[in-house]
Amino acid sequence: MYRKHSTDLKVKVAMEALKGQLTTAEIASRFQVHPSQVSQWKRQALDGLPTLFSNGADRQARDHEELTDNLYQQIGRLKVELDFLQKKGTSLSSRNGR
Repeated sequence: MYRKHSTDLKVKVAMEALKGQLTTAEIASRFQVHPSQVSQWKRQALDGLPTLFSNGADRQARDHEELTDNLYQQIGRLKVELDFLQKKGTSLSSRNGR
């Protein structure tokens, strides 16, 4: 049976696991969760720590780079369309005797 655990419980379990004073089995028993959940929540906490202490500059740089890449892609597509339309316009005007 699947049980949904509160964020508060997950934080308490992860903190206890990070302290390292109790075994995974002891923590699981104390909080009445499966030992694999203790390990999973500890891993999630460790994985999230770098973003917790970042000042957002890394994220801003990635966002800016992504935006720039998207804009260059749009410019490339529009240039190809413009070139195509200009060639079409030239061939049409030469057919009409212009």
